[in-house]
Amino acid sequence: MTSRHVLILGGTGDARLLAARLARRGDLRITLSLAGRTQAPLAQAGEVRSGGFGGAEGLAAWLRESRVDALVDATHPFATRMSQNAVQAARMTGVPLVVLSRPQWEPVEGDRWIDAGDVAEAAELLGPGRRTVFLAIGRQELAAFAAQPQHRYVVRSVDAVDDALRLADAHYILDRGPFAEPDERMLFEREGIEVVVAKNSGGDATYGKIAAARSLNLPVIVVRRPHSDTGQAVLADVDAVIARVAHVLGLPAERGE
Repeated sequence: MTSRHVLILGGTGDARLLAARLARRGDLRITLSLAGRTQAPLAQAGEVRSGGFGGAEGLAAWLRESRVDALVDATHPFATRMSQNAVQAARMTGVPLVVLSRPQWEPVEGDRWIDAGDVAEAAELLGPGRRTVFLAIGRQELAAFAAQPQHRYVVRSVDAVDDALRLADAHYILDRGPFAEPDERMLFEREGIEVVVAKNSGGDATYGKIAAARSLNLPVIVVRRPHSDTGQAVLADVDAVIARVAHVLGLPAERGE
């Protein structure tokens, strides 16, 4: 019997874990699709493809040509265009769509959160006075901060920032999470961080900077998630997605080791 084919739209640690768990079953063919923005992605389970599809129509064509039986959207919570394309492609082809999106962070006692609708607003909220700012928002999002050159920036990214996007007064750190709270606190103290800018990505891997800012009484400008009403039910963890994929494919529950 031919293995059922599952395409995972990835780019997150959750997607990588999901691919590994599904591949371990042994009765599924797994393809993990990455946007191709990370220059040296971590090793992945199953087959890996890199780059875009060419919109919803291109994704639908790929689903048909590759005989995909189930589509999983496990993209970053801020990758709204890809999520919209997934919904449209699933409707065009009739391929079942399962959506994984980790819950967003919520403020707790001691947090000094400042809400921002997008990255451009976050840059404006830094204000006119010089501050030392920690940015871990993705290297593609730095352009908005070039309009606020009075600040000193500490920029952390997985890959080196292109020359065209580099900020005038910035220290660059290349590193890959997860990041623990004690390490983040040490980094903030060493660099003299006065304010943190973060996307509300959710999950544990990058929450350390939020907890560290709280412990140091630092303000955090939090970029809220873009609104994306696709009409799809959203599952919050990998276990729920695995169970749902098995259900839509008519397969038994996850096999043991």
